[in-house]
Amino acid sequence: MKSSKAVFLLVALVCAALLGVAMYLQIVEEMQPCPLCVIQRYMFVLVGAFALIGALMPEAARRGSAGLGLLAALGGAGTAIWHLYVKAHPGVSCTTDPLETALNQLPTAKLWPQMFTADGFCSAPWPPVFGLQIPTWSLIWFGVLALVLAVQLFKRAPRTTIWK
Repeated sequence: MKSSKAVFLLVALVCAALLGVAMYLQIVEEMQPCPLCVIQRYMFVLVGAFALIGALMPEAARRGSAGLGLLAALGGAGTAIWHLYVKAHPGVSCTTDPLETALNQLPTAKLWPQMFTADGFCSAPWPPVFGLQIPTWSLIWFGVLALVLAVQLFKRAPRTTIWK
């Protein structure tokens, strides 16, 4: 692929689709998001936003956007790993989570409460989606997005030669 613009647009589209799936699960399947779910949503928003910014930037300036998107994807993966740990060890999560209170006070939770308000419990035993828990799917997607952004970050710039 000659231009990485399409790759950045695809990453942004995948993030938007994953957020759409999250809204479907919340509204239609009535799975209320926990604080860790909301943090993962924020990370998908950040990855998508950095990818969109990267797509709009000139080719030479896309590495910074790829690097920031990679950091957000790694942060999301770390959150998903912690979420899986909490689900495996329900005693880690208590009934009232101070993180929930802090997240629900953020301006984004006030502007778009359906997307960014945490109402559920992190250890809630939701049924698997296609055989995997939701945090596992998040971890997989954060891993894929991190890999794609890492390739964009570390790929060599095309060489230009003076002699032809």
